[in-house]
Amino acid sequence: MIEPGSILDERYQLTQTLGEGGMANVYLAHDLILDRDVAVKVLRLDLQNDPDTLRRFRREAMATLELSHPNIVNIYDVGESNGQQYLVMEYVKGTDLKKYIALNFPIPYARVIALMTQILSAVQTAHDHHIIHRDLKPQNILVDENGTAKITDFGIAVALSDNSMTQTNSLLGSVHYLSPEQARGSMPTRQSDIYALGIILYEMLTGTVPFEGESAVSIALKHFQQDVPSVRDFDPRIPQALENVVLKATAKEPAQRYTSASAMSADLATSLDESRAGEAPFRPNADVDMDATKVITPVTDAAFNAKPVTTPHAEEEQEEKRKPQMPKKRRWRKRYTAMLILAAVLVAAGVVLAIIWPNGDVNVPNVVGMTQTAATQTLEDKKLNVGDVTKKHSSKYKKGKVIATTPTAGLSVKTDSKVDLVVSSGLKKYTVGDYTDKVYADVAADLKGKGFKVKKRTVRMKNGFSGQILSQSIDPGTKVNPKKTTITLTVAKLSDTDNGEGVSTNGNHSDAQPESSHAEESTSSETADSSSSPKPADESSKASSSVSSSVSSKAESSSAPVASSSSADSDQ
Repeated sequence: MIEPGSILDERYQLTQTLGEGGMANVYLAHDLILDRDVAVKVLRLDLQNDPDTLRRFRREAMATLELSHPNIVNIYDVGESNGQQYLVMEYVKGTDLKKYIALNFPIPYARVIALMTQILSAVQTAHDHHIIHRDLKPQNILVDENGTAKITDFGIAVALSDNSMTQTNSLLGSVHYLSPEQARGSMPTRQSDIYALGIILYEMLTGTVPFEGESAVSIALKHFQQDVPSVRDFDPRIPQALENVVLKATAKEPAQRYTSASAMSADLATSLDESRAGEAPFRPNADVDMDATKVITPVTDAAFNAKPVTTPHAEEEQEEKRKPQMPKKRRWRKRYTAMLILAAVLVAAGVVLAIIWPNGDVNVPNVVGMTQTAATQTLEDKKLNVGDVTKKHSSKYKKGKVIATTPTAGLSVKTDSKVDLVVSSGLKKYTVGDYTDKVYADVAADLKGKGFKVKKRTVRMKNGFSGQILSQSIDPGTKVNPKKTTITLTVAKLSDTDNGEGVSTNGNHSDAQPESSHAEESTSSETADSSSSPKPADESSKASSSVSSSVSSKAESSSAPVASSSSADSDQ
């Protein structure tokens, strides 16, 4: 188990556990690059060290990236993090079909047909791509909040098929939908998936599976020894035509089932039609091919000694029989030897072809950091195509550079596969607001938090309030990069003209900030000069009068905020 909160490959942050299975654990995660929720399936720890399983897991999972269908869960990525193989899939908000049946049973027949039609369409697409699911069951079919069915676990079931029969818990969950040929150990085919679909349809109509048992083996035996019970015995209101779809899909012999998922879908689509109301029950053996190989009664001695029937070619046949015949054992050994030689030749040819013939797979090149044009050319050189291109702000990569790819670099995919690109749209720019008449301290703190460098320029005023922003160096509505922008705010500082308070003797104000250089208006240069040395009483009086007149004049000239603000802006 992986603890929620962990991040895989610095991209997928796991938020909670969605489910635990016999083969893998599923987590809800957030894609930090594409900013979307995804489902991440991580292979169980006891399977992580099996090199064959790991190889098949990656190969088959990548093959399913080719499947694009509204009723198949999309696979976005396959990767490895700290030795753990994981699969990133579309997150479907809803429930699986097993729980859906339990919560909504009995399900209206029309709704059953609608769901099965979606499922059959998805399976047909997989079969068209030569992919057999092998583990179709309600637990692997999700139903979202809109009632759309989506099949999941394509590729994983194939990759782990060699192990599924040895894992009791996994087999017990799947054996209820296991075809007779799979139960006997034969290779699964498209008809094996159709059998499982027939069992799923049975469960949707009855709310239960057809065979139960104390062990997985006992259930598997019933699949090829017993007929599937009648759904009409459970509910006589079920039309015979609808039951016939179940019976044909679950025929013991694969050749007697539907030839394809689309054929089953077409039959299911008319199962509620009035024209099929009087349809006879489907009999699996009714359409047996009489030309097929059959078991015949052994030849008796009487038949052997009977007089042969004369035919137009009887003499040639008798002549053929009189020719020396090779002993049966010897003939069998000769044929067996020939078969072995042929098999050896075919195996050798296969090995040679595997070495000299390209297998159609290619590793996704690393195009992160390249421009979109260069990345496209690199992918085309590898016989890959560019898929969806998504723009995203980035503080690490310049505008036009590739941030990430799906699938990720290094993964093996088939030639002509699509690779999605995430391209940087540059740093996210900030729109400068109108800060006039606002409090400097609040605005400065907000701007600094966004990355701006803020400079303060103070102007003495009689009106307004201290800290009031009078003007700004960047016009409102301008889009800028905060980390590369300095903004200067001109701020009011009140002066008391009645008692001369606030008059500076050194040309600087006490509230000046160390990070900014202030270009403030000085109102006290004369005062600073006149106080440099003692003067006689009469001169001192004149100087005092001069200072008072000067201060009064200055105060009057600064009484209009517009004039002061204009003077401050001119110094910027």
